[in-house]
Amino acid sequence: MGIYTDILRPILFKFPPEQSHKIGQLILSSRHLWRLLGPVLSLQDPLLRTRLSTIDLPNPVGLAAGYDKNCDTLESLANIGFGYITGGTIVSKPRDGNPQPRMLRVPTSEGMINSLGFPSDGLARVMDKVSSHNRLNVPLLLSISGISTEEIVECYITQDVCSAIELNISSPNTQGIRIFQNPGILKELLQTLQPIKTKPLLIKLPPFFGRIQTEDTYRIIDVCLDHGLDGFTVANTWPIENAGLAVGRGGLSGKPLFMHMLDMVKSIRNYVGNNVAINACGGISSGEDAVKALIAGANTVQLYTGFIYQGPRLIANINKYILDYMTERGIPSIESIALDANN
Repeated sequence: MGIYTDILRPILFKFPPEQSHKIGQLILSSRHLWRLLGPVLSLQDPLLRTRLSTIDLPNPVGLAAGYDKNCDTLESLANIGFGYITGGTIVSKPRDGNPQPRMLRVPTSEGMINSLGFPSDGLARVMDKVSSHNRLNVPLLLSISGISTEEIVECYITQDVCSAIELNISSPNTQGIRIFQNPGILKELLQTLQPIKTKPLLIKLPPFFGRIQTEDTYRIIDVCLDHGLDGFTVANTWPIENAGLAVGRGGLSGKPLFMHMLDMVKSIRNYVGNNVAINACGGISSGEDAVKALIAGANTVQLYTGFIYQGPRLIANINKYILDYMTERGIPSIESIALDANN
């Protein structure tokens, strides 16, 4: 019996999703509790160590952006076994996001649909929170976004308090940010960021379906490669219509995305070669899923919806599966998993 899946989750799932999330954040706000529980929940082994661009990671399992939007519980999240955590998405000014209801569960497929629209405390307040945290024991990525070059440049100051920046140009729920999927506008943005860039910069790509969307995404990738970007997160939620949301549409996450996410990772890895980092994000909910993503060409995997459905033990379970997989096959490093599978 799992404490989370059999006891806590049924209680949390009696509440609407946003209310459940607030309860979860309240539980995570006890830094000392999670510092004590950390050694019990996490799995550490030298074989799991890897790199994301220039960043050393204790393991390849990261927390995706969106779970801790305002960086309220970074210390607790850093103590439960993740190899890195991604805070945000951070925007320049405080915003309420879209009207409620804006989150729905799809329990039959362990999915979620959200139309949050970047609710945020704003850059200044979030920066204060990040700065107030004690030194984290895993690397911190910060997700930023905006609807203009000026807003993103303003948010880029967050690189001073983190290990890397993940730039979100692909949320299906926020009007305006997809302007940066235009290669010309993206090029102008990246040219503006280049002189002030001091940390690795990754782009969170949109999912792509069919020839036209695929070609559009590869044009984005080409612009990124031309400007020396360090990697990609593949990919954001799937746009979907749902009358249960106040705005009538949102982004689907969770298990339904997994197989298509694998195809996208394989395709992008084949295109960009081995010198650019890829984070696999979409439907990962087991160690087997994680290994498949690493074989497909990912450097790391990111959890969000699987974490909500399965709880903190999922992180250690994934790392144990990866470790057992490597040990049984004599694989010497995370980076060698794809090479071993393709030989």
